[in-house]
Amino acid sequence: MNGAGVAVARRLLRYAWAAPCTGIGLAFALPLLLAGARLRRVHGVYEVALMRGHATSRLTRAVPISAITFGHVVIGACEAELARLRAHEHTHVRQYERWGALFFVAYGVSSLVQLLRGRSAYWHNHFEVQARHPHGS
Repeated sequence: MNGAGVAVARRLLRYAWAAPCTGIGLAFALPLLLAGARLRRVHGVYEVALMRGHATSRLTRAVPISAITFGHVVIGACEAELARLRAHEHTHVRQYERWGALFFVAYGVSSLVQLLRGRSAYWHNHFEVQARHPHGS
């Protein structure tokens, strides 16, 4: 197999390894898309924007997160938030490619460890720290 074939095979393996998580993301995305959300494919990742442009303050108050990633699916409040958080969320995509479905457990364990240390389950979670500093880890 030549270099290009190896690269394609690796990419397919990463997609397959993360596929169970991507399936969960698609299950969440489908009703949102039926309700008018917008779907885009960016660098091999499906991004679902709940609103076009910028989110209204009512939506941002109702939904406590700006974006969330499941495998190769990122669901965000709006297109502007998806653009702003793209590097962060795409780091999570790479984490899913590395960990597969075990990412759910690993993320939860990391949060639990931080809570037991008296720290923030989100801000100090290893995977969130890595996503905030994708080139520093």
